[in-house]
Amino acid sequence: MAKLNFDATQVEPAEERDFSPLPAGKYHVAISETEMKQTKAGTGEYLQITFDVQSGDHANRKLWARLNLSNPNKTAEEIAARELSAICYAVGKMQVEDSDELVGLELLVDVGVEINKSNGEPTNRVRGYSAIEVKKPAPIAPAAPTPGKGAAKPWQRQAA
Repeated sequence: MAKLNFDATQVEPAEERDFSPLPAGKYHVAISETEMKQTKAGTGEYLQITFDVQSGDHANRKLWARLNLSNPNKTAEEIAARELSAICYAVGKMQVEDSDELVGLELLVDVGVEINKSNGEPTNRVRGYSAIEVKKPAPIAPAAPTPGKGAAKPWQRQAA
């Protein structure tokens, strides 16, 4: 038994959270966390990347990618390296010494829905990564000169 001395009337209850998969589509996300973890088999490591959805109906929801960077299966390592490269290109950071350098950077992720083989439930899978298109502002045209009474023409200089 644990002694709590807790009064629930003093704390706002947690809201019910939605853990259902997000609909398939592209989402504007920010990388909020990166962590190297050991595989279940204990024979390798994967980089777990947590993404936070930034806007829309699903803002503040989370998505995860697991990149098998160290694995006895060389194909898994190659796929992971290609995914990490796609993330780096999407965020514009080509050299990464530490995965924490990616935290806070934003990109678009293409999300699909698939069936989890272990439990038969639908789950999200990140299928691709791309840069956020930055909309360039329209060029500002110089203001047209307004002719005024007694205004000097551009080619006329006033004597000093």
